[in-house]
Amino acid sequence: MTFGDIEAQKAVQTLGLLLIDGFALMSYASVIEPYRAANILAGRELYRWTHISTGAAGMIASNGANFLADRTVAQPLDCDVLFVFAAGDPSAFADNATLAWLRRIALTKAVLVGVSGGPFILARAGLLDGYRATIHWEHRPALIERYPMINVEPGLYVIDRRRVTCAGGTAGLDLAIELIERDQGHALAVKVSDWFIRTEARSAAGPQRLSLRERYRLRNDRVLKTLAQMERAIEKPLARSDLASLAGVSVRQLERLFSEHLNETIDQSYRRIRLEKADQLLRTTNLSVTNVAIACGFRSTSHFSRTFRSAFGVPPTHAGTRQRGSSLTVSDKESG
Repeated sequence: MTFGDIEAQKAVQTLGLLLIDGFALMSYASVIEPYRAANILAGRELYRWTHISTGAAGMIASNGANFLADRTVAQPLDCDVLFVFAAGDPSAFADNATLAWLRRIALTKAVLVGVSGGPFILARAGLLDGYRATIHWEHRPALIERYPMINVEPGLYVIDRRRVTCAGGTAGLDLAIELIERDQGHALAVKVSDWFIRTEARSAAGPQRLSLRERYRLRNDRVLKTLAQMERAIEKPLARSDLASLAGVSVRQLERLFSEHLNETIDQSYRRIRLEKADQLLRTTNLSVTNVAIACGFRSTSHFSRTFRSAFGVPPTHAGTRQRGSSLTVSDKESG
């Protein structure tokens, strides 16, 4: 990707920040703070930015903070880079005025950057067809299914010509520093990295999630292999005998390993994984409860609803109001 020749890079670059209500504050801060630091560390203004709303006078972040808009999508914008920030369920975003505005911006010199759920909105505007892209791991399956013309990758960020996509969260810091280095050189990028105590640069293709070994703090390869199989077979859960066969042990041995390393039965672990997937789908897509139940391998909607409520304390219809991080309790009272 080229942001301009050396002479152009000496000029102040304008960044547009399109904030969709509910955008993740962490993603926003991870991107914009390195640019602020670049200005300070360079001792002059290298970047300036403007906040854009879809029409309202302000935008609301994921934590409820209010941001004032400098302009709306009803107004033209001349910028070098346009960032699109979104979270929640970006697949449900359908504001035609905003999508049309994005298509007009794409006809200019601007580089378009989707952050967190932002790539979904760029895709909805038809601006990622034929491009490589990434997106937050929660939204990746839906993006792949809905937009097969996009080559969706699992990494932290992807730069493909004048389209840039980022998984969000702290990956925004890695992306912003990469873009600053391309604009201003390695020396300033290192200073920005040090400013934010970033002791290790992550590559664009780096993983978005911890490995199973790190997530579960496990060393037993048979249990880890079984958990990986469980995560791959959500819609059509495998029988315990099949899981044991894939792990190369008997069902009794596998049960003993799960009890020893996870303090759960095989069924409890499998159900927890499926319920966590269901919770994610309910929070990040517009799928119906029935479709989520099917996608997560439950034999009926009523059974799914009972199991979900027992685990999370709220029915599936209220999954979006459940406090993130609240405990998940899965017992053997409800079978798969």
